[in-house]
Amino acid sequence: MARGKRESPKWIEVSNSDTQRESLGPGQDYHDLASSYPDAPVPRIVGDTVIRRAELQDLTGISEIMNWVSEGDIVIVKMGEIINKDLELNVAVNKIQRFVEDDISGEVLRLGEKRLLLLPSSFSSTTST
Repeated sequence: MARGKRESPKWIEVSNSDTQRESLGPGQDYHDLASSYPDAPVPRIVGDTVIRRAELQDLTGISEIMNWVSEGDIVIVKMGEIINKDLELNVAVNKIQRFVEDDISGEVLRLGEKRLLLLPSSFSSTTST
């Protein structure tokens, strides 16, 4: 739940400038917009929120994840290959949790066995006890 009043999502028109890309077929359920529009024009304005997805393979991806959360973005982190490396997994989760919860007063929530939801300080989860 967002703290404060937020406006509805803003839609951004994206034209297809890549004539070489494969066209979408009728009835196709999945459209990989990241491959179709790798540099989509997404303007940032005060108070907007971007939801990002990341797959953490090793410790090198942590800094970018922390940058996103510090900018106010919501991040869903899937634990990739790092989940099989106990020491690296513990270091990564502890580093992310300390930064999000202690440094920027956000929240880290576990989503199942392999994902974390990182909320910046402008958002909070609601849990019933």
